[in-house]
Parts: sequence; structure tokens; C-alpha cells
Amino acid sequence: MKTKIISLLLCVGMIVACNNTQKGAAIGAGGGAVLGGIIGAIAGNTAIGAAVGGAVGAGTGAIIGHKMDKAKKEAEQVQNAQVETVTDNNGLEAVKVTFDSGILFATGKSALSATAKTSLAQFASVLKNNADCDVAIQGYTDNQGWKNSTVEQSQQKNLSLSQDRATAVSQYLLSLAVPATQIKSVQGFGDANPVADNSTAAGQAQNRRVEVYMYASQKMIQDAQNQAN
Repeated sequence: MKTKIISLLLCVGMIVACNNTQKGAAIGAGGGAVLGGIIGAIAGNTAIGAAVGGAVGAGTGAIIGHKMDKAKKEAEQVQNAQVETVTDNNGLEAVKVTFDSGILFATGKSALSATAKTSLAQFASVLKNNADCDVAIQGYTDNQGWKNSTVEQSQQKNLSLSQDRATAVSQYLLSLAVPATQIKSVQGFGDANPVADNSTAAGQAQNRRVEVYMYASQKMIQDAQNQAN
């Protein structure tokens, strides 16, 4: 059992060490779907991806990996954004952009701050430059309760706040001429999927966030398949 675990970690490490183009080719070549899911579970949310029929080939994965390399480099120029590579439902490379809600919003509020608008204006340009990427926007909170509220009431308030914040980000991006057809989902998850320890103030701050995923659209996948063939 230990040998299997060590082998698996070595495989994951080898893929993480590659750039997106190399990883896309490795995943598309077959057998990478399992490793892709593991990487996604470690690095971010895997519940994204265009609905496509059948496996994606190595050549297609490499082409999409190259596109995601470009999108990631552009996103890394956005102020107050944490950018990383994740894997989508199709085993393809995607880009996860995280905005700290402390930068975006006042405590308990969903109105965007001036700093947020500056960062999102930069990010809107990235989205428009990569129009063949689909987008998912997800809001999260910490698990702290609300004053004079039961646990259940606090959970519902956190869920509503996370939805309102995700919606605020989406609406502002739309106001900056990001195509409505590009944003495929906008959802709040409350205190689900924490990325840090909620028992500490630092962990709570990390869990209060909005995540934006850029992933391959059906058109990008089809174009890449045509180019690979």
C-alpha cells in the first residue's frame, strides 16, 4: 500500500512539474484522468468543464494547455489576484483566479470596493482576450456565526452572502463588456470547501473569497480537436 501511495505521489509530482502544455498532452494521452482529478482536488475545484462526449486526445490537450498557459500569464498581471492551474472535469487544464473578499468587500457586505473594481477591470480585459474560455464564478465565506442568529440561520446568511458576492463580481464584469455567454455559472457556496483552518483568524480570511475559473469551452475543445487531427 505504501509503495502504491509513493508511486502515485511521484506521478503527481511529475505532472505538476511540467508546464500546462506538457500536462495537457499527458492527461489527454490516457490514464491522466485519474491523476487530473487528484491534482484538481489538491489545487482547486474540479466541478467545472464543458460537456463533451468521449475522451480528449493528447494533441487536443496539449493545444488547450498552451492556451491556458497564455491565459494564466495574463491573469497573473491582475492586482490582488492569486492565480493557479487546476484541472477540469475533462482532465484539461484550467485557470483558477482567487480574489480575497477582504479586498473585494467590506465585512458582511456585497458591494464592491474601489480596489475591487480596479482589479476586476484588469481581469475583464483578460477574459475578453481569452473569449474562448468559459467562466465559472464561485463565492465562499468562513464558518463564523452571525450575531443573534442560530447556527442554521448563520449558515443560511453565509450562503446568501456568498451568492450575493459572486453575483456582484459577475455583474461588474458584465458591465465592463465581458460577454454574458462567457459566464456559464455564478454560485455561492457559503462556508463549504474551506481552503484553510476556520479556527484561526488567518484561516478565516483565506476562506472568505471569490474564485473565478477559466476553462476550455466546447468551441475551444472542438477547435483544438480540428487542429490536432
